[in-house]
Amino acid sequence: MAGRGIEREDPAVKVPPGLCRLTPYSAYGTVRHMKKATRAFFDRGEFPDGAIVEMTIWRVPDPVSGSGHAFKYSLFYGYPGKRVVAYDNERGKGDHRHIGDREERYVFTSVEALISDFLSDVRRARGES
Repeated sequence: MAGRGIEREDPAVKVPPGLCRLTPYSAYGTVRHMKKATRAFFDRGEFPDGAIVEMTIWRVPDPVSGSGHAFKYSLFYGYPGKRVVAYDNERGKGDHRHIGDREERYVFTSVEALISDFLSDVRRARGES
């Protein structure tokens, strides 16, 4: 997978070294519909087979409805037009993940665990573990 590094805008968000190395895009900016939200982490990369992995985590002033923590996140792995693995905490649904066509609850404990769990599912989906 091609990549040059990781972008961390919030020093409180700690990602274990070597966990992932993807290409950052610093111009992405704060999400407009989430007032006072600040992007804490962004990483994106592409695999040689065309698969995309993109992880975005925002720090929010109030928990998203259905979640009990100060983060809004969207982690995606798939191909253009096809989701294979995704983790998010959509308003009202709370923390959950998508594995193929299946959606299930996800227990959020930390940003580090979130990214680690997501990347483990990506490796499993790619047949790498």
